[in-house]
Amino acid sequence: MVTGGGVAYGVSRLCIQVRLDLKCRLRHLHHPRGRPGWCRKCGSESRPDPETPICPGLLDITNDAGNLWFLRFLTSTDSVKKLARLRLATLLKIPGVGKKYANSIRHWQEKAIYSPEVDWVGDMIQEDALRVLELHDKIKTLEKRCEDIGRHSRTAALISSIPGYGPVCSATLAGEIGTIDRFRSEASLALYLGMATLDNSSGKHKSSKNPRHVNARAKAAMMIAIDRHRKVVPESQKYYVKKRSEGKAHNQAIRALGRHLSRVIYKMLKEDRPYQMR
Repeated sequence: MVTGGGVAYGVSRLCIQVRLDLKCRLRHLHHPRGRPGWCRKCGSESRPDPETPICPGLLDITNDAGNLWFLRFLTSTDSVKKLARLRLATLLKIPGVGKKYANSIRHWQEKAIYSPEVDWVGDMIQEDALRVLELHDKIKTLEKRCEDIGRHSRTAALISSIPGYGPVCSATLAGEIGTIDRFRSEASLALYLGMATLDNSSGKHKSSKNPRHVNARAKAAMMIAIDRHRKVVPESQKYYVKKRSEGKAHNQAIRALGRHLSRVIYKMLKEDRPYQMR
């Protein structure tokens, strides 16, 4: 159980990192201080000019380097330079590129220019794009595996009944929690999942601190699932907005909501019943 959810979660994180590297190569190829060197984000050699991307306007077509149609577009030729010469009929044959995106690409092609670094960075861009596509397919396969495993795990099935908790996060949490009898109370489960803090007050000074004994993998899965959960459950979204209005940062508001959801998960597993909307 841990293997299925853990591997899927690990591949998801790797996919996110490669996507960040790809975006970095497209838009942020410069040394932090504007001097020639190696970019700390993606490891690419940089240029003195930190404002000029290698393909001006290319990433602006979508603003998201992780879009599958955009990745397929980047890898549709053996050279990034050839992207500016693709015909409309060829663009429409790329999966996911309809008339709308094809017109956006054509608009970019009309004024496409490249910096000198494209001769060597272009290969890195296409390698990253291919890697993201490969990881995306692997994630889909692992998600299917997690769904199959979840059908045989009562814990995963119960957790997945919570809106926003997908198969990967549910499988990961089920594997890391194990049996709910390990936890004396919902408070101990919340600490284990990284959704609660410890009191660190002294005298008149009021403060808290993060506990050391937190399951990092379970905490990461909870953070992802809670963020998805609050987007599909209006009451949870209202609570999140309330915490943000109180000055809480995004992660702090997510953990505050996660504290309540930890209580819900504990009761669900103890009573062996699925999530119910009220």
